[in-house]
Amino acid sequence: MAAGRQRRGSPAYRRRVTAPRPNPVQWLWYAFGGGLPRRLSPWVLADITGRTWIARHLLRAVVQVLPLMVLCLLVPPVPLAYRLSAAFGGLAIALMFSIAFMTETVEHRSAKAGFPPGTAARVREERAERERLERRSPYRRDGSGSFD
Repeated sequence: MAAGRQRRGSPAYRRRVTAPRPNPVQWLWYAFGGGLPRRLSPWVLADITGRTWIARHLLRAVVQVLPLMVLCLLVPPVPLAYRLSAAFGGLAIALMFSIAFMTETVEHRSAKAGFPPGTAARVREERAERERLERRSPYRRDGSGSFD
């Protein structure tokens, strides 16, 4: 391997957290609002500040509503159309509330993981700024391979 080049599998190349991940039971607990052990705090921060943090938040919201949707679908004497509209209408309302309080919920999760208030927003802003600077970096202007 040449000096200065890194292997594809190295953590610096992937830019991902190498901290342990929660097991499925811990993740379900976390999805329903429970706290995780301190050793998983770096994973929590990566979960709520990564590029896909909005999709992950919405997935947790769907997991929270899923038992109620199943309950709505299993009510026997009610016609299927009513059960479907109740289940998916409840999902739509739950997702609207989840989106409305997304940043507050994420900040609460970061505080539960032991980070000071505002950490999640700061990390997301730093990532956005870093990506903006990378898009505008000098090697892409007025030179070979320039997109401008």
